[in-house]
Amino acid sequence: MAATCVILDIGGVLEITPETGWVQRWEERLELPPGTVHERMHDVWRAGSVGSISEGEVREQAAVRLGLDALQGEAFMADLWAEYLGTPNEDLIDYVRGLRGRCRLGILSNSFVGARERETTLYHFDELVEQIVYSHEIGIEKPDLRAFEAVCAGLSVRPEDCLFIDDVAVNVRAAQEAGMQAHLFEDNARTITRIAAHLDAGPLVAGRAPIA
Repeated sequence: MAATCVILDIGGVLEITPETGWVQRWEERLELPPGTVHERMHDVWRAGSVGSISEGEVREQAAVRLGLDALQGEAFMADLWAEYLGTPNEDLIDYVRGLRGRCRLGILSNSFVGARERETTLYHFDELVEQIVYSHEIGIEKPDLRAFEAVCAGLSVRPEDCLFIDDVAVNVRAAQEAGMQAHLFEDNARTITRIAAHLDAGPLVAGRAPIA
């Protein structure tokens, strides 16, 4: 039987993640030109996002490439995670928690190695939804259509019955290309209204167009 489904992004949606300026502060502390950290670490960031490197290896590479001692290395990683994890979007999380039993619930996140452990401990997303698909665990990032296929397969739902919510427009467009309905997150009120409309419409039946 077809089931209505809501799938959410984490960073910028379930987590409020403003830029903290941590990279710039480290460049100033290490007396490096602006942009040096990302220039030296870009392939490490990429590897961490698709799980081809361990968290320990990320720390080691940061130490080697940026000249960090042990204490600096720990502080550098702590600053990385502070921005990554942000703070919980409590109002949206509470709303989604109230949806349990009304629809299938999932998360699809472009992530970084180590994210599941930290987000489980801090925010208990594993208790909020039925399925969490992290890019660092499947080796595929949004907007690759295979990422959307993976979360639908994990939830055993049809793409056309899913509403995907993300704060990045290219990911929203990709979800639509994958056959999903999709909503660009801008604020909680509009997002909650869109989810409610999706649930009221129910699973898509043949011949009926999805709500835009």
